[in-house]
Amino acid sequence: MPRYKDEPPGVRVYTVCDESRYLIVRNVPSLGCGDDLLKLFATYGDIEECKPMDAEDCDPFTDVYFIKFRLFSNARFAKRKLDEFVFLGNRLKVSYASQFESLADTKDKLETRRKEVLARLNSGRSKVPNIHSSVDLGEPSLVTAPLQPNLVSEQITSWQRASSESQRISHVNESPITRVSSDKACY
Repeated sequence: MPRYKDEPPGVRVYTVCDESRYLIVRNVPSLGCGDDLLKLFATYGDIEECKPMDAEDCDPFTDVYFIKFRLFSNARFAKRKLDEFVFLGNRLKVSYASQFESLADTKDKLETRRKEVLARLNSGRSKVPNIHSSVDLGEPSLVTAPLQPNLVSEQITSWQRASSESQRISHVNESPITRVSSDKACY
């Protein structure tokens, strides 16, 4: 049954482990158009491999292709843009093929995503205005300190001392919110 135009489409959420640089493209017309498909997907990034898959089930008069991108981000972008794209009269069905990943691919993918998230968090911190600067209040900052167990505990105790002294001096000032970097395990 066809979907009505005013009905919102279903939303599928992908985790980092679901995403992959390997894509399976279904519903490609059986017209020998592999080169055209390669050109289409190559506009989104470098492709290491593009070949038809014979073992996959497909509809009559259609083919299934396997595409391997060099970068995960390019594969994510291509999937987002080309899923449901009309190619030579057929709507392409693009899906991730994480089952073809090796252990090294998975490690690389998770490390890349971790770096992307840290970069976003760090850029977000630089945009947030400081209401109370720890330099102005004479309190140590945990944001710039490296995460070493002894150093953190010393800074926390000195911060507690400084905050108790500032409470005795003035009850008007509130203590600033400090953020601890989560790029290393503290436990």
